[in-house]
Amino acid sequence: MSADTRPRPTGSFGRARHSFRDWRGRRPFWGGLWTLLAGFPIMYIPYQTMTLGDLHIRMATTAGAGSLIIGVLLVVLGLTLWFQQQSRIFAGVAAILLALVSLVVSNFGAFLVGFLLALIGGALGVSWAPGKPVVEADPDGGSEPRSDVPPPGLSLLKDTDGGHSAA
Repeated sequence: MSADTRPRPTGSFGRARHSFRDWRGRRPFWGGLWTLLAGFPIMYIPYQTMTLGDLHIRMATTAGAGSLIIGVLLVVLGLTLWFQQQSRIFAGVAAILLALVSLVVSNFGAFLVGFLLALIGGALGVSWAPGKPVVEADPDGGSEPRSDVPPPGLSLLKDTDGGHSAA
């Protein structure tokens, strides 16, 4: 047993934790979580009533419907980052743009809380890139790529160097 080998979890909690870790590693999980969390203060704060002693202050404005729409869209974009990794750049850019719009529409982006969460989540969604496939070792000791994974130089797309190659 080498130092890099980890024992497989045997309990149901260990298996669930391991499968969640694998699921989380294949998507922009943290960007989706921050974007999802950004929608809640943007939806909630414009409809909140603050009470200071006997004084009731209604935060609702005419832009309350806009705040609700922005909040719902941020929640949907957060779920999109989790379940549709192919559209992560669109979802990240849309989250950043909605965060900027929330500054004007939703009480300074729900007092900057939702604004900052949406900016960070959108940036994490845009900057995430899928990992490279793991190369499995042969039983003979050599490391050959798996047959179901194409070699790194092979692409089905047209070459972007103008058709010129060094070989």
